[in-house]
Amino acid sequence: MSIQFDEVLDVKGAKCPMPLVKSRKAVNTLGVGNVLKVIATDRGSIADFQGWAKTAKNMELLEQETVQENGEDLYVHYLKRTK
Repeated sequence: MSIQFDEVLDVKGAKCPMPLVKSRKAVNTLGVGNVLKVIATDRGSIADFQGWAKTAKNMELLEQETVQENGEDLYVHYLKRTK
């Protein structure tokens, strides 16, 4: 993935709804236009972030990807602060 990001939030091991809760707090600390890369191990985070993106007024979900690290799936989400 070639998306440029400004900050990384590692929520590996956190279960629903914590990846989303922590990401909301982190997005609110970003400057407008900045991108947060969130790394999660909770498969449910894929749908959670998609649902949040549909209703969020200050965030855009740019991309999601699944990558392997040491035989474990990681779910990576790229969030852009819009206002």
